[in-house]
Amino acid sequence: MAFDKKFNPDELKQFLQNKYGSGVQVEIFPKTQQEQTDEVDEAAQRRSQALQFDYKPSQIKAYLDRYVIQQDEAKKVLATAICDHYHHIQSCAVEQDCRDYKKQNIILIGPTGVGKTYLVQNIAGLIGVPFVKADATKYSETGYVGGDVEDLIRELVHQAEGDIQLAESGIVYLDEIDKIATPMSGLGRDVSGHGVQRGLLKLMEETEVPLRSPTDIASQMQAFMEFQSKGQVEKKTISTKHILFIVSGAFTGLTEIIRKRLGSKQIGFMGSGRSAEEVQYLLERVKSLDFIEYGLEAEFIGRLPVVMHCNSLLVEDLFKILKYSEGSLLKQYKRDFQAYDVDVYFTDRGMRALAEKAATEEIGARGLITVCERVFREYKYQLPDHEVKEFIVGREMVLNPAKKLQELLDDPTLYHGKVLEFQLGKVEQELGGKFGIDIKFTPEAARLITETAEGMNTDLFTYCADLFQEYEHGLNLLRKTSSKKQFVIDEDGIRNPEETVERWIKESYQ
Repeated sequence: MAFDKKFNPDELKQFLQNKYGSGVQVEIFPKTQQEQTDEVDEAAQRRSQALQFDYKPSQIKAYLDRYVIQQDEAKKVLATAICDHYHHIQSCAVEQDCRDYKKQNIILIGPTGVGKTYLVQNIAGLIGVPFVKADATKYSETGYVGGDVEDLIRELVHQAEGDIQLAESGIVYLDEIDKIATPMSGLGRDVSGHGVQRGLLKLMEETEVPLRSPTDIASQMQAFMEFQSKGQVEKKTISTKHILFIVSGAFTGLTEIIRKRLGSKQIGFMGSGRSAEEVQYLLERVKSLDFIEYGLEAEFIGRLPVVMHCNSLLVEDLFKILKYSEGSLLKQYKRDFQAYDVDVYFTDRGMRALAEKAATEEIGARGLITVCERVFREYKYQLPDHEVKEFIVGREMVLNPAKKLQELLDDPTLYHGKVLEFQLGKVEQELGGKFGIDIKFTPEAARLITETAEGMNTDLFTYCADLFQEYEHGLNLLRKTSSKKQFVIDEDGIRNPEETVERWIKESYQ
């Protein structure tokens, strides 16, 4: 903690011991001038990065595509709303006239595990603004039972490392908002949920939130220290004018409300199977009246003009998450095994089997975590104590993990040959993708590559990367000049790469 030089640390120690007992020990280490200067510089740099917003909606969507599979329409809506919001903040900073702008807070509908939180987290990370995520169910109207909704804003300041100006352009994400809906019942409205909505309504509009909570002991202690050092307490507030609010929930039963409003004639062609297509059709037609009937206050839903929904994930979607997402869970499992010097490789058939099992959990992408932990738990426990250095995850391993584990423990080199074959297949794919042609190794060439790499005590990928540097110029030339799209590399191609490429080029001109 940093204090003014007039502040007497002994007074604080005595105050705390008188209030909480002699067992309380406090040590105060004032920051140096250089440390304070560095903090100011870092804060200015973070703020500058966040406020220099120059993204287009298509660029934000392209970024999200790297991490979140499917949900294309939700990405487009979210990317557009984000661009509008932060371009407006930039405009306000220059023109100082923001009276006509209506903030585009967002309500996001979708079942668990479809990527709602992940979408918002990745956007906040891309932009560089502070991000706070919480569940609506933990808050109450006053804060005496549950949390105070204003704590969301104070947490933004914490995430911004005390930079109030940066926090004022942050994002608040509140999940499970459907749990505070207050539909009328025989006993009247749920007063608690109604109160939370009213509290959030004030924040989403425009208000000033005190930096220090009157019910927080730590905040009051800080005020006491400030008073001791300066003779007065500086009243700091955070404006919510430019803070973007995104709320989300599963909204179970909302489709029935929409169905009732539309009537059977408009959706009769869909049948009554409650299919994913029908759910999507209904959610695309949701209106504010549907949310109000569900139990959200009219004033509350009125502050959430942007409505978007995420669709349920099918087996194919879960497979693509494992294979293509930059945030794939499998990267985590690779790191877990590599910590014990064990390399794991995942085949398409293995990933699809994991996806099929996860789909039966009916919790979206979270089902992948459940299934992977169930399949690999014993592997992570057993393998560190054995000589196993590598294995491949195929379909049979996912379906019969205990059986395949025992086979692996009985023969630690069981997968060695298949791993080399798997690695070479990856090399062929990478080369083909890089040069736009189809590369294949003969069995003799594959054997020579693996023997040479092992003899050099290097991994196959590193060896091939060095080897094909000599091929690069020739393959680029062939891609432009030759109509031939498939090339087979034999043993001579490994021993004499330059001569092989020259021969291919000559053949292309004949």
